[in-house]
Amino acid sequence: MMTPKMTPKEILAPSDPFVHRHLGPTDADIREMLATLGLPSLDALAEATVPEDIRLRKPLALGAPLGEHEALAALRALHDRNQVFRSFIGMGYHDCLTPPVIQRNVLENPGWYTAYTPYQAEIAQGRLEALMNFQTMVADLTGLPVANASLLDEATAAAEAMHMCHGIAQKESGQGASKHHFFVAQDCHPQTIAVLQTRAQPLGITVQVGSPDRIDFGPHLFGLLIQYPATNGSVRDYTDLISKAHAAGVLVVVATDLLALTLLRPPGEFGADIAVGSSQRFGVPLGFGGPHAAFLSAKQEYVRQLPGRLIGLSKDAAGKPAYRMALATREQHIRREKATSNICTAQVLLAVMAGMYAVYHGPDGLRRNAERVHGLAVILAEGLRRLGLEVSKEPFFDTVLVKPGKQRADSILTRANERRINLRRVDDGSIGIALDEVATAAEVQALFGIFADGRPVPFTVEELTGTVDLGFPKGLARTSKYLTHEVFNRYHSEHEMLRYLHRLQARDLSLVHSMISLGSCTMKLNATVEMIPVTWKGFGRIHPFAPAEQTRGYQELFTQLERWLAEITGFAAVSLQPNAGSQGEYTGLLVIRAYHQHRGNRQRDICLIPVSAHGTNPASAAMAGMKVVPVACDERGNVDLADLQAKAQQHRDKLAALMITYPSTHGVFEEGIRQVCRIVHEQGGQVYMDGANMNAQVGLCRPGDIGADVCHLNLHKTFCIPHGGGGPGMGPIGVAAHLAPFLPGHPVTQLGGKDSIGPVSAAPYGSPSILPISWVYIALMGSDGLTMATKVAILNANYMAKRLEKYFPVLYTGKQGFVAHEFILDVRPAKARAGVEVMDIAKRLMDYGFHAPTVSFPVSGTLMIEPTESESKAELDRFCDALIAIRGEIQEIESGIMPRDNNLLKNAPHTARAVTATDWKHPYSREQAAFPASWTRESKFWPAVARIDDAYGDRNLICTCPPMKSYTV
Repeated sequence: MMTPKMTPKEILAPSDPFVHRHLGPTDADIREMLATLGLPSLDALAEATVPEDIRLRKPLALGAPLGEHEALAALRALHDRNQVFRSFIGMGYHDCLTPPVIQRNVLENPGWYTAYTPYQAEIAQGRLEALMNFQTMVADLTGLPVANASLLDEATAAAEAMHMCHGIAQKESGQGASKHHFFVAQDCHPQTIAVLQTRAQPLGITVQVGSPDRIDFGPHLFGLLIQYPATNGSVRDYTDLISKAHAAGVLVVVATDLLALTLLRPPGEFGADIAVGSSQRFGVPLGFGGPHAAFLSAKQEYVRQLPGRLIGLSKDAAGKPAYRMALATREQHIRREKATSNICTAQVLLAVMAGMYAVYHGPDGLRRNAERVHGLAVILAEGLRRLGLEVSKEPFFDTVLVKPGKQRADSILTRANERRINLRRVDDGSIGIALDEVATAAEVQALFGIFADGRPVPFTVEELTGTVDLGFPKGLARTSKYLTHEVFNRYHSEHEMLRYLHRLQARDLSLVHSMISLGSCTMKLNATVEMIPVTWKGFGRIHPFAPAEQTRGYQELFTQLERWLAEITGFAAVSLQPNAGSQGEYTGLLVIRAYHQHRGNRQRDICLIPVSAHGTNPASAAMAGMKVVPVACDERGNVDLADLQAKAQQHRDKLAALMITYPSTHGVFEEGIRQVCRIVHEQGGQVYMDGANMNAQVGLCRPGDIGADVCHLNLHKTFCIPHGGGGPGMGPIGVAAHLAPFLPGHPVTQLGGKDSIGPVSAAPYGSPSILPISWVYIALMGSDGLTMATKVAILNANYMAKRLEKYFPVLYTGKQGFVAHEFILDVRPAKARAGVEVMDIAKRLMDYGFHAPTVSFPVSGTLMIEPTESESKAELDRFCDALIAIRGEIQEIESGIMPRDNNLLKNAPHTARAVTATDWKHPYSREQAAFPASWTRESKFWPAVARIDDAYGDRNLICTCPPMKSYTV
C-alpha cells in the first residue's frame, strides 16, 4: 500500500486552499532564503526581528481559512441578504449604467487596478493621460480652468474647498484669525453640511447654515457654499449672490452635478471661485456610498492652493509631450503640516472610469443622457400635478420635490416600499424623487401609480410627453461648448474605445508586469477571487441611505470585518468610515481630541511626531487643530527617547498625542516602543499608531497590546484592496475602549452616539463596496495564513537586504541585525563618487522592467524597498540582480570608463524611439541601453517617454487637454 503524502488535516481541508496562492516563495525557496540569513525557521526569524516584550503569545482568533469557492459562497450568502430596491433618493448618489467596455477593461482589469500613484511618470503615461481627461472633463463642465485629479467624496471635497478658502482669505486679507466664518446654504446635501461641521470645528471655523437669501456679509465671513442644483432639486441663478460675495471679499464654492452642467450654465460662468462634486453618476456604481471620485476645480490664480494630485503636461528629454504630477511642493509629503491638504490616496481608478465614460459618450452623448433624465423628470412633475399634488415650482434638473403633507407622505412611502422603490423622505413631510439615466418611462408610470392613492391614473407617460416644456430659462441654460478636445469626440464605437483603453494601459507598469517594491506602500497580490465580488449587483446597486432592512448583508459583513480587525489589532472597537489612510489619521486624532475635551482638557493640542514620519502625519495633525512638535531620531533610526522624554515633559499640560509608525519608517521594530507609549501616557497624552506598516505586525504583535490607543489600517495595503493607480483606499481605525464613544457618526443614518465626533466621510461606511475585498482576504487566509504572510514578508525583505548589502549599505537594522518588512538602501555614496543621483537609479530600473522603490523617504538620497510576501524568490532575485547590475554601471562611471554626463543612468530611461533612432551619440551600445538583462530580451516593458523635465512642467503649467496643435511642446 502506498503511503499517502497528505496529512489527515490536509485531507479534510478545502480542495482549493488560497494561502499558497497568495505567498510567492515555495517551501523550498523559504528554506533557501532562511539559509542565506543563517536561520533555521521562520519562527526564529520572527523572534530575531520582533522585540520579545511585544510578541503575541496566542494565535489570532480568526478561525481556519476557507477555500476560494467556500469564501465566495459565504460572501454570496451575505450579499443575498441585501435587497436591491430601485432608489430615487438622490442626495448626490444616482444609479447609472457602467458601459461594459469600461467595466471589463478598467474596473475589472489588473493592468489598471494594480498600478500605484504615478510618481514614476515615464512608466505611468496611460493613467496620467486618463487623469488629464478627467481633469479636462471637470474643468470644461464646471467652467473653471483648473481641476485636480480626484478627491475622496463630495462632502470631503467641500471640506477641502472650505479649508482652501480659509487659507486664501488669511493670506489675502492680512486680518489674521478675524475671518473665520463660513456660510453653508441649508439646501446643500445634509451629509455635506455635517462633514463641513466636523472639519471646521478643530480649525476654529464657524459654520453658519441658513438661507442663501439671508447671508450676513460681515467682516468675519471668508467663504460660502451653495448647492447647484440644490439637494431638493431646485436650480437658481446665483449671479447676483456671487457678485455680492465678491464685493465683500468672500470666496464662493459651488457644489454641483456634472451631468446637470451639460444643460445648465456652469458655475465658472456666473463667477464661482471653486466648484466641487462627485463624478459617481458618470458610470460608477452606487456601491452603498463608494468608492467614487470627487472633484474640485478652481480659478487659475488658486492653482497652488488646490488639494490633492494635479496632472500637468511637460516634455521629456527628447522634447516630446509627457504627462506628470505637477506642483508637488503643495502636497503633504513635502509641505507636511503646512500642506494644502493631508490627501495622499485619492480615487484614481474611479476618476479613470468617470473620465472614460465622458470619452465614450462624448459631449453629444452626455447631453442626450441629461436631456432624457431632465425630460422624464419634467414629465413626472407634470403628472404629479395632474394627480392633484403640490410640486415645487422652481426650475429643476432631475429631482422633483413633492409636498403631499406628512400623513399622506407616510402612505405614499409605504406603497413605494411595497413596490421595491426607495424615495427620499424630507423632514417637512415632502418627498424627493431623483431620476437618473437608468430611469424608464415604465418606472415613471409606476411612480404615478404610487402617488395616485389607489385611484386609476388617467394618463400615460406617452400622453404627457408632448404637453411639457423642457429646458431652462435664459440665464440658467448652458450656451457654451464643452469637451471639444479630440479625445472626447473620437472613441464612440466600442472597437475604438477598447483599443484606446488598451493603448493607455500598455504605457503603464503595474503588478501584471513585475514587482513594485515601494516602501510603506505594500504592493501585494490583489487576488482575482478577492476582486470578483466588487461588481456583484447586491453590493453595487444599493444607495448609501437605503433603509437598514435592505442592507442586512452589508451590516453583517461590516460587523464581521470590524470584529476581525479588532482581533488583529487588539482594540475594542473599529470604525470603517474613513475612506483613505490620511482620513484614518485625521479621524483618529479627532477622536483623541474629543476624548481630551470630554475630560475637560481642551488645552491639550500638542502632537509629538518623529521627524521620520510620513508626511500625512503632520498634515493630519494640523487639520485636527493640533500644533506639531517634532521629535528627533537617534543614529539607529529609532525615536530618540531622551528627546521624547524632554518634550513630553515640557508640554505635559498640553500634550494631546504622539503619532508613531510601527515598525518605524526606517524599517525596524524599535525595541523601546513600550517605553515610548509609557512616556506619553505618563504625561496625559494618547498614542496614535500609523498603521501603514501593519503588514509586519499581523499575527506577530498588536498595536493595542503594545500600548497604542488608536491605529488606522490601510486596507489597500495590508488587506489587499488594490491601489488603483492612486486610489481607492480605505483607512478604518481601531480604538481602545475609552475612545470608542467618540468614533464617527452620521446624520442621515443615525450612526454613532451622543459623543461622536460627527462624520468624516459622505457615506456612513466610507467606501463599502470594496470592503468585500478585505473580507475575502481574511476569510481565505485565516489566523495561520495571515501570520504566515507576515513572516514571509519579513523574510523577503531580509533576504533582499542580505543580497544587496555588499553593494549598497543597508542604512538601519534592528538590535540583532535584521530589518522588518522593508529596508533602506543608502545610495548617497554614488553621488559623491560618480555624480549619480538616487533618481538616476530609479529611472535606470525602468530599463530593467521595474518600478523604483520609494525614493528619498524617509532619508533623502536613499531607496526604501518593501517586497511583500506575494513576490517569489525568482522575482526578488531578478530585482536584486537589476540593482547589482546598476551598481556595476555606477562603478564604470567611478572608474572613468563612462563619462559622468553621458551614461546609462543619466540618460535613463531609454525608449524604443531613442534606441531605434538613426543618431546614437552615447558611449554605450543600444543593447546595453534597452536590454541590460536576459529577461528584458524575453519580455520588454518600454517606457512610453524619456526622462521628463519636471521643472519645465511647473514653469509652463498645462492641466487640461490642450488643443492638438499645442502638442509641439
